[in-house]
Amino acid sequence: MSSSHARSSLPLDRILSLEIARVTERAAVAAAKLRGRGNEKAADQAAVDAMRREMNNLAIVGTIVIGEGERDEAPMLFIGEKVGTGHGPRVDIAVDPLEGTTLCAKNMPGAIATMAMAEGGTLLNAPDVYMDKIAIGPGYQKGIVDLDAPAEENIRALARAKGVKPEEITALILDRPRHADLIAAVRKAGSSVRLITDGDVAGVIHTADPESTGIDIYLGIGGAPEGVLAAAALACIGGQFQGRLLLDTEEKRTRAAKMGVTDPRKKYQLEDMVTGDCLFAATGVTTGSMLKGVRFREGLIETETVVMRSVTGTVRWIRAEHRQFGKFHLE
Repeated sequence: MSSSHARSSLPLDRILSLEIARVTERAAVAAAKLRGRGNEKAADQAAVDAMRREMNNLAIVGTIVIGEGERDEAPMLFIGEKVGTGHGPRVDIAVDPLEGTTLCAKNMPGAIATMAMAEGGTLLNAPDVYMDKIAIGPGYQKGIVDLDAPAEENIRALARAKGVKPEEITALILDRPRHADLIAAVRKAGSSVRLITDGDVAGVIHTADPESTGIDIYLGIGGAPEGVLAAAALACIGGQFQGRLLLDTEEKRTRAAKMGVTDPRKKYQLEDMVTGDCLFAATGVTTGSMLKGVRFREGLIETETVVMRSVTGTVRWIRAEHRQFGKFHLE
């Protein structure tokens, strides 16, 4: 087989790597116009609308399998929605048009627009419920940490694998009352905790580069959509992830069953959540530790985006200038 034939037979066209960057750029710019206005729903709606418009320009037969909004009654790119031109590869799409709606509304660091795209039928199709998660970066023996193990045990196991003391491990945890016992357990093991108010997609991604981020492990309960998006990113850059849907009511279990979830207590490994070629993109809305936020200047708009692909392991950082007379004109 020739190399050109091999390239053309890859499941996702490489041009989509740039195309999905355009999608998150548009969503980020739309949300950024409402930074600091105190209106979470308006910012989320702007990001959703922009993301939907741009996705419908893509040459794909796309289905939203991870949407947002059911739990928070936010505007939705709803699960099952069809997007794209209807011509091109059949793909599954996971979206969080504005991760960190509160961060954007308060103009705080770390709000991003993010999405993942994978071969049709290869992304976990899950309802918008909570998910218990654990994640670490690449380079460790599989199973070194486990979702069902006590936090202290995971901290000690990770420290041993890294060749350091538990005191040198830092865990990232969402700052929520439900995590009081988890935080206490991590600190009892001797490790430090970095708390975040929102943004656990970026939080999980931080574990992939502890030398830069200072984060060794992610622990705790966050949104299932964010869990699938984070798993998509780790599928591209390496790492371990486990998650379990929290289906604690009959209504949630029924919703999950309609989406094909047969075991409500299943512990999902990374490879259960992302089984095919996958693309991941995120654009900064407000400047955070991972991405710079949108910057409005005279005559142009600046964005910073990261795009990843699992089949090649490529990570691209795109700093773009969008001229005002182009598609990103200021309204």
